[in-house]
Amino acid sequence: MRIAVLASGEGTTLQAVLDACASGRLAARVGVVISNNAAAGALRRARIAGVPTRHLSAASAGGPGAQDQALSRTLVEFGTDLVLLAGYMKRLGALTLAHFAGRIINTHPALLPQFGGQGMYGLNVHRAVLAAGVKVSGASVHWVDADYDTGALIKQVCVPVELADTAQSLAARVQAAERELVIEVLAAAASGRLEPPRQRQASATS
Repeated sequence: MRIAVLASGEGTTLQAVLDACASGRLAARVGVVISNNAAAGALRRARIAGVPTRHLSAASAGGPGAQDQALSRTLVEFGTDLVLLAGYMKRLGALTLAHFAGRIINTHPALLPQFGGQGMYGLNVHRAVLAAGVKVSGASVHWVDADYDTGALIKQVCVPVELADTAQSLAARVQAAERELVIEVLAAAASGRLEPPRQRQASATS
């Protein structure tokens, strides 16, 4: 299975995927890493691992429509089977969503549908969790649709919120659980055990 990883930041989830592929834990390979941020740590990690990289932003491509076209074209170029959004801060365009329907997943550091949506990323999520006073947080992996964090859930993992937690301490524990969750979901996809959402809906009504 050939995975394309889209990331805007440091790329710690990408690193977990690269490590799992290298160790044989994950029967897949990362074919390309794409970022809208030329300075993203994810691009540096990919280069160290010998994985091709691309910087594709609206500014560099000539606008959002051109970026969407370039992204879809690049994913096809590298023979992508599955797209993983791992801290990718841009909403995907209609062309990419249509071309890779049922083959794009996202990871989010909270138990969706709570604490999701536009602006809910990084420490913003964990600050909101602590402000809400909930006792359990966690991470979610879901199929990607046209909006932020609204696609069908694939799998979640729970992480208890401790009384002494700060946004930073909670983030560290959630991120560790999130990385394991992503590998589990990717392993299921690599072995053919992960059904695209359309197939799952069809089997549920049959």
